[in-house]
Amino acid sequence: MGKRRSRGRSQLLSTMTKKQKKHLRDFGEEHPFYDRVSKKEAKPQICQLSESSDSSHSESESESEQEHISGYHRLLATLKNVSEEEEEEEEEEEEEEDGSAGGDAEINEEDGGEDVSVEETAESPKSREHKSLADKSKGRDGEEPPGASQNSSEEFTDVKHESLFSLETNFLEEDSGGSCSQRTSQDPFQQHINKELKEKEIQAAASSPPATQQLKWPVLGQLVFSSKFQKIETFKPPKDIDLKSLHLQKPLESTWAKTNSQFLSGPQKSNSSFTPLQKELFLIMNSYRDLFYPERTALKNGEEVRHVYCLHAINHVLKANAQVLANNSRRRSQKLGVGEDDDFRDQGLTRPKVLIVVPFREAALRVVQLFISLLEGDSKKKVIVSNKKRFQGEYGSDPEERPPNLKRPEDYEAVFVGNIDDHFRIGVAILQRSIRLYAPFYSSDILIASPLGLRTIIGGEGEKKRDFDFLSSVELLIIDQADIYLMQNWEHVLHLMNHMNLLPLDSHGVDFSRVRMWSLNNWSKYYRQTLLFGGLQDAQINSVFNKHCVNAQGQVAVRNVPMTGSISHVLVQLPHVFQRMEAQDLASVIDARFHFFINKILPQYRDAVMSHTLIYVPSYFDFVRLRNYFKKEELNFTHICEYTQKSGISRARHFFLQGEKQFLLLTERFHFYKRYTIKGIRNLIFYELPTYPHFYSEVCNMLRATSRGEEATWTCTVLYSKYDAQRLAAVVGVERAAQMLQSPKNVHLFITGEK
Repeated sequence: MGKRRSRGRSQLLSTMTKKQKKHLRDFGEEHPFYDRVSKKEAKPQICQLSESSDSSHSESESESEQEHISGYHRLLATLKNVSEEEEEEEEEEEEEEDGSAGGDAEINEEDGGEDVSVEETAESPKSREHKSLADKSKGRDGEEPPGASQNSSEEFTDVKHESLFSLETNFLEEDSGGSCSQRTSQDPFQQHINKELKEKEIQAAASSPPATQQLKWPVLGQLVFSSKFQKIETFKPPKDIDLKSLHLQKPLESTWAKTNSQFLSGPQKSNSSFTPLQKELFLIMNSYRDLFYPERTALKNGEEVRHVYCLHAINHVLKANAQVLANNSRRRSQKLGVGEDDDFRDQGLTRPKVLIVVPFREAALRVVQLFISLLEGDSKKKVIVSNKKRFQGEYGSDPEERPPNLKRPEDYEAVFVGNIDDHFRIGVAILQRSIRLYAPFYSSDILIASPLGLRTIIGGEGEKKRDFDFLSSVELLIIDQADIYLMQNWEHVLHLMNHMNLLPLDSHGVDFSRVRMWSLNNWSKYYRQTLLFGGLQDAQINSVFNKHCVNAQGQVAVRNVPMTGSISHVLVQLPHVFQRMEAQDLASVIDARFHFFINKILPQYRDAVMSHTLIYVPSYFDFVRLRNYFKKEELNFTHICEYTQKSGISRARHFFLQGEKQFLLLTERFHFYKRYTIKGIRNLIFYELPTYPHFYSEVCNMLRATSRGEEATWTCTVLYSKYDAQRLAAVVGVERAAQMLQSPKNVHLFITGEK
């Protein structure tokens, strides 16, 4: 078949004029003027656009589709205008080929003209105009791999392999699961993408608050269902799940059980291929609602969660690609009449459908390995993975590089395992039996990246080399381990969310007749499903979920309150004094905390008796402000932050232990990345409640590292306000937190480690 198609393409190219070939390269299709019209002969109508016109729609179309015109106008406005040099070249070609244009203009659709257009446009200037965008960072992943001479240009273009993984040039195979297109009535994927929103619903959703309803599930606990678009539809998980009822694409029904077998044991393994947690999570994912799950921890259920969202992602991509391939086959087997193209709207403005945001290369490695396992399973046919060796070299880790004999908590070892480089991005193209790693972004189905890796491509306002068009048609956004981004740079996450699902600045060779109408109308964000996983309840993460997740299907958030706080894990006998400060609003909390500390707290510790005082500061900006104040007041202090050199850390720890420095300023990010035990602490001040609740008990337990009989003089002071309710509940428990916030007293005392 391949030889016949290539022979047909060469014959077609030989019969085309230079003008036709040029139009084919620029626009990816033949000019309608040269189409062969079967049966009835009719004179073609040539419509010329005036300079002020942006649309070629007829009057009847504009009257029947008034609500879609605005988005279509904006898309057409992005197309490049023909330059003067190109116009001169076209005039010269018309003069040279005046007599032969009529005979060479006829092209038969049955000879595979669509295949020719795709392969020819792969070498067009449009496919190469994004080469310079990857120069934002060195190479594709922030470092130049061995043997890659033009790595920066491969991030968006790869002419050599473009046609091999192009959906337009592949036929639908018998075993590719194309039969799923007939199951449109029950398949949640089809129901989601075929859902039609109206302009009135969009306007109402923008102004109206969401309706909410709470429900308790056996494993996930307290769930909050919310929606702005429709009446809330809640549901409970069934006791037993049939894989056929989940509408998994082939071969996932057979491969999932083996891939997930490590989490199953005993009777659970025979009854279901999901763990109880995975079953409830996948039911919500498969309903295409947005999901926020704040109880994902690397030590306990992290791999369970990763397995289930990888299953959902690969299932979504296989269904979307199968629909495109099925429509390609249908278009080749039948002749389309006028107005029938609307039946084949199955794509977005760009190809990437899934974006998975993970913090480290090790997480990206595990995601790709799961994709391979889900496509391979027990089958004797191995999945063809291109660039696999290079991927393992760049994303794998060398066990010898890890320093030996370092004692760290178990959760630290679980998070910082493998390659912990946080600057990377990689495109993955998926067909039924093949996976292409390092695929160009605009030829990829799945993008796996870190926030920093995406930030260096997206760029900022005023930068010349920037690109975010590949985010325009993302249908599934997965943000895993969101709490770690608070320790990296949360601004990168906010920058990414602000550039999701924007109209592209260039057409990127898209066939507008295949683009879904809700994508043309710039409504993609209402169809994007966002899955947000983290290890804690935090106001910044909640803000992203509430502000940027506007899926028309609704949202589901897990809202379990901690009954016992991390203060119960403090093993030393220590009095804890919680002092409440007052603030008028959220914006004034930072200044109120600083003035409360220097006026009320710090004077109590200036006496030499209160030496060996550790001040724990979660925010780096607060740390800089305190450091400058201590320098100005000429206080006897030292400091350690995440940017301090190793020699400076050793000196600061030594001076603090020997009592040569009275105060030690310590940032939370340093504790997160190093987890050193600070010796010599006698007095402890939490300038703000820790982001991670277990950090509170860890720091308090450091007091016993150098116990010399001073237990009776140990102190612990904590500053909090009413805006720290979530962090306070995680430390002392929800009941105590409610009492502390409602009580007229501003000072509360707790004692731990009583004998």
